[in-house]
Amino acid sequence: MTASLKDRFINLGKDFLSLFFPNYCLGCNQALVKGEDTLCTYCLVELPKTYYHQQPNNPIQTRLSARLPIKHAWAYLKFRKTGIVQHLLHALKYRNHPEVGIRLGHAYGFDLVKAGYQNSFDLIIPVPLHPSRKRKRGYNQSAKFAEGLSDILKIPYDDDVSLRTVSTSTQTKKNKLQRWENVESVFSIHHIDQIKEKRILLVDDVITTGATIEACGNHLLKSGCKELSVACIAEAQ
Repeated sequence: MTASLKDRFINLGKDFLSLFFPNYCLGCNQALVKGEDTLCTYCLVELPKTYYHQQPNNPIQTRLSARLPIKHAWAYLKFRKTGIVQHLLHALKYRNHPEVGIRLGHAYGFDLVKAGYQNSFDLIIPVPLHPSRKRKRGYNQSAKFAEGLSDILKIPYDDDVSLRTVSTSTQTKKNKLQRWENVESVFSIHHIDQIKEKRILLVDDVITTGATIEACGNHLLKSGCKELSVACIAEAQ
């Protein structure tokens, strides 16, 4: 059997199985059609995008640049309570759906390529989870977003450069000062040689006050990275 004929049989088998065991969109729970992955076309089109990568003085850039020497700062989506973004992030973080992070990374990666940013970075680094939390969850949700961006931008990502040395409590119900105090001294850099003179894109899932990004970014800058930029899945206000 030739390779092309074998592939046709495999695809026919997948199509047959999908009639009885369809994959569902993690945004709206409707069945996915052939060619769709994780999110249906409608949900992808309707995602509440910020378009901050097209705005040099966007709110995140303005907020973070007062505390960090950053080149770019973006969030892909707007976080709204009870909205699709909250639903997707909940699936990513608490319902064992790492594919959500990868799919959103792919989607944003395509937007960044269209905007001409494919050669703007040397390495993508996710904000790390403490090892105990990563073992419990099974993966770092920010690393999955980094993986998706890496696939499209053709830029390597590394989940081992930045380490979280202290397991902190959740930031969700803390005020701005408490958030900063919660993460001020919890990061360290492993393999400093990996970031020396590199243009780093630091990625996280959600940015609110920016305390976590600021703390992690400071460690990267102090350890010798040439240039720091930030990209998050969503901005929560």
